[in-house]
Amino acid sequence: MSQLTEVLPSDRYKSVRAWLWFVAFLVFLMVIVGGATRMTGSGLSITEWRPVTGALPPLSDAAWMAEFERYRQIPQYQLVNKGMSLGEFKFIYWWEWGHRQLGRFVGFAYMLPLLVFLVRRVVTGKLALWLIAVGLLGGFQGAIGWIMVASGLKAGMTAVAPVKLALHLTTACIILVCLIWTARALRPQTLADERASGSGASFAAGLVALLLVQVALGALVAGSKSGLTYNTWPLIDGALVPSAELLFIKTPWLENFASNPALVQFNHRMTAYLLLCLAVLHAWRESRNSTPAAKGARHLAYGIGAQAIVGIVTLLLVVPLWAGLLHQALAALLLGVAAIHAEAAMRSRGDSSHAMLSMARAGG
Repeated sequence: MSQLTEVLPSDRYKSVRAWLWFVAFLVFLMVIVGGATRMTGSGLSITEWRPVTGALPPLSDAAWMAEFERYRQIPQYQLVNKGMSLGEFKFIYWWEWGHRQLGRFVGFAYMLPLLVFLVRRVVTGKLALWLIAVGLLGGFQGAIGWIMVASGLKAGMTAVAPVKLALHLTTACIILVCLIWTARALRPQTLADERASGSGASFAAGLVALLLVQVALGALVAGSKSGLTYNTWPLIDGALVPSAELLFIKTPWLENFASNPALVQFNHRMTAYLLLCLAVLHAWRESRNSTPAAKGARHLAYGIGAQAIVGIVTLLLVVPLWAGLLHQALAALLLGVAAIHAEAAMRSRGDSSHAMLSMARAGG
């Protein structure tokens, strides 16, 4: 009981928690803007990676024409958008420019306050190392973004490579989970914290991991445009389980997992069913044992069910912009809900297994 009621110095970490929640919101916004950038076909409109000078958009007619001319040289323009006007180009350019600017702002919003906290020794020890690691992952995410864009500039490509899109989105979601988990872990410990039954805490953490897998699979669906190919439910090409010939039509066979619309969509659907079943099972187990974690588990199950419905509607409507963005936004929100629930359930075990709690104590 003494371990359960032990508290962290809330005054010390109050500002850190507020900062982490603010950056988490920015990352969530970044996920939505990134989705809109992809769905409007804007991601390849800026063909160079200039981390510093690229912050400035074209400021003259000559600069706009030079930027437009660079875009005219890439396969997307030549094969998809040939004849596009300068006004149409400006539309997609501003989406991509805004996406990159938001990324820069997120970086500053994270690193500058972190530097202040380090200098003032508000965060120290293992906690400081953890926060630095999250920041480095954010910096790496910028490089992943350019690697993704560069894949779409190659000969014959009219969009970015699905695997690199999946890596970019999944990394953003991992950062989001890290921020939310850390912010929650640094709050004061109270007797009102959720307590999960038996292996419930590990089950909750497993759902977070599976949600991240599902995000990656969803990105493959988007990258391969399989949401525009098989727009029936629950059948795919007339079958619940398509034939092996359809699922593995490409060679080498591993390529099917990344870019074969049939297999990519099948994997995303099956993982969605698995997620929903596991979430309902988790909620049922916690409710049956009347644990404080039951409410959080039920909310997570409801959220996953709602997301499944949105996914089906998005598919049947052939992925309109509003539905695709709603589906992506709900995925990020679900990850936040799952991270909050899992962190609370793990904290309630009252032992050293809550790594972030131990880091904070060591940093104090």
